[in-house]
Amino acid sequence: MLTHTGAPTQGTDPAVLSDADPLAAFTDRSLLILDDDRPFSTRLARAMEARGYNVHVAESVAEGVAAVDREPPAFAVVDMRLGDGNGLDVIARLKERRPEARGVVLTGYGNIATAVTAVKLGAFDYLAKPADADEIHGTLMAQPGERADPPENPMSADRVRWEHIQRVYELCQRNVSETARRLNMHRRTLQRILAKRAPR
Repeated sequence: MLTHTGAPTQGTDPAVLSDADPLAAFTDRSLLILDDDRPFSTRLARAMEARGYNVHVAESVAEGVAAVDREPPAFAVVDMRLGDGNGLDVIARLKERRPEARGVVLTGYGNIATAVTAVKLGAFDYLAKPADADEIHGTLMAQPGERADPPENPMSADRVRWEHIQRVYELCQRNVSETARRLNMHRRTLQRILAKRAPR
């Protein structure tokens, strides 16, 4: 478990957001990042600290729930699929402990059903990975009922497909045959995709 600390804060003001510095409206800038991809969570933690958040990083559902129970954060960025369960359980616990908290769900499995489930459980919004710090910050600071501005350079459709294939490949322990079976793809086609560089 990684912990990033900043200046101590207390309480959360009503979310009347400043045009100059939206985060200035919040006296409590605590942020939980829950992701089992350590390089990603470490980069994101540093980037969010630079934007004024006080960051705590957890790597499992169990750690995330414990962090919420110990001190519910004002904000959370939660990966949906983790080694020991579903990050949505942490979102649900956060909304029980701190109803006004803003939680964003990150997942490489972007689909409408998952987004609806996340919002029903209390997520403030939903972003497809790999989302960057600007997208996440903009989403956390959006006015209720509003959507964050679309990214200037979103992933191409080819890149989204490549990311999905890579994720399934990793989940299948880098077994090409099993990955091809689960993706309903010819093994040789999959091998050619895996041999290529990631598309832009």
